[in-house]
Amino acid sequence: QVQLVESGGGLVQSGGSLRLSCAVSGAMFSVYAMGWYRQAPGKQRELVANIASNGKTNYADSVKGRFTISRDNNKNTAYLQMNSLKPEDTAVYYCNAHLTLVTVTTHDYDYWGQGTQVTVSS
Repeated sequence: QVQLVESGGGLVQSGGSLRLSCAVSGAMFSVYAMGWYRQAPGKQRELVANIASNGKTNYADSVKGRFTISRDNNKNTAYLQMNSLKPEDTAVYYCNAHLTLVTVTTHDYDYWGQGTQVTVSS
C-alpha cells in the first residue's frame, strides 16, 4: 500500500519561507516522478513543481525563482522549499507520486497525500 504523508505547512508572513516534506512508503520511491500541487479555495488544483526520477525539474511560472523542489531517494522523501512567499501562495499543498509503466500497454499510477495547509498573511 503506497502512502504519502506531507508535513511542514503552516502560517507565515508575506516574504517568509516554509519547507514542505513528503514521505513515501510502500513504493520504490526512486522510480517515481514526484510533484507538488496546490488548491486554493474556489480554484482548481494546479501543478506547482515536479521532479523526475532522473532529477529533472519543472516549475509553474508563478513560483519560478522562489520555490525549489528536491528529492532524497535514500530517505524516500520529496521536498518543496518555498521562499519569498506571497498571499496568493495560500492553498492546500498536495504531494503526488507518478509512474508511467510501459509494457505491452501503458499504465499510469498516481498516488496522493492528504494535503497540508499553507497560509501566507499580508
